[in-house]
Amino acid sequence: MLLMAKSCSHWWHAPVYFTVSIALAFIAISTPLHSDLKNASSPPPHNSITHHLLSNASRALRRSGFTVTATLLQVSPELFLTSHEVHSTIFAIKDSAISNFSLLPPWLLKHLFQYHTSPSKISMRDLLEKSPGSCLSTLLENKKLEITKIDPKQRSVEINHVLVSHPDVFLGGPISVHGVLGPFSPLNSQNFQESQWGFIQTPICGSNSRNFLDWPEIIRILTSNGFVSFAVGLHTVLGGVPQDFTNLSSVTVFAPPDLALAASPSPLLDRIVRFHILPRRFSYIELATLPQKSKIGTLLPDRDIEVTGRLKNFSRVLAVNGVEVLVPDVFSSKKFIIHGLSRAFKLGELPNAF
Repeated sequence: MLLMAKSCSHWWHAPVYFTVSIALAFIAISTPLHSDLKNASSPPPHNSITHHLLSNASRALRRSGFTVTATLLQVSPELFLTSHEVHSTIFAIKDSAISNFSLLPPWLLKHLFQYHTSPSKISMRDLLEKSPGSCLSTLLENKKLEITKIDPKQRSVEINHVLVSHPDVFLGGPISVHGVLGPFSPLNSQNFQESQWGFIQTPICGSNSRNFLDWPEIIRILTSNGFVSFAVGLHTVLGGVPQDFTNLSSVTVFAPPDLALAASPSPLLDRIVRFHILPRRFSYIELATLPQKSKIGTLLPDRDIEVTGRLKNFSRVLAVNGVEVLVPDVFSSKKFIIHGLSRAFKLGELPNAF
């Protein structure tokens, strides 16, 4: 009986991974076809040594639970290798964060995995020795990654604000593989054509190109759109936020209509305000297309928000920590976006992250 209950509790995995497998097979078929049509260059070399390394990397990924990327390494290795670059670092996305990507077109999936591959071998030790704000090149043309956080004591690294959860899954020859908690850029398949691949949001990295957030402008827009109490609260605690997050290039602000203690400078107010801000820009559609119960880090350490959907008047609405996103995309720019909530989050509504 216990075994049956355990099996039934995971019944939904089968259709999810079946559809993902179909998409992956489509990538494997379509990628060489597009390559042949668009570029006459020869495919990446797959000699016996390379094949042996990829097989070992695939097995290591499978043992660590990254089944989708492990399968891709076997059926479509050209996604991670080029004819021009011998070295490669692959950032494998957690399977649960990929489950809904089967709905995306193959060309978009192809760009996604290329954006998670760097044409150089980078170990976790190499990542820890870099500076926050450093850029990493990828196989997707003109698209870079940014090292947004490094904690030498915890030996942890975040790239595009996504944690490298499984460092050094595989290190062999010219290939490095690391596991990450989620995609480096939110994706949405609506209204995209194959020629339009600018949908991947890339950070502005490098010390010479850093564009800092205009917090006074965010406060002004919050005020002009009726979120006065939250604007006052943000202004009250603003002194500490830029100091603690010097590498922020974009944010998502969840603005409640009313915020208690807005004019009282206190540690509690500081925590509440930070809990309503994400260190990354998410449009309403991007949030809505995330896997159910996805968790996203906030400016409050060790506290994530949880994105869910629920039924209201027979239609599906987006909820964050159980709070409805009542006015999506109140204001949107390249650096920040504001969503209006039906009420404020409560710090006790979400358990500690992971």
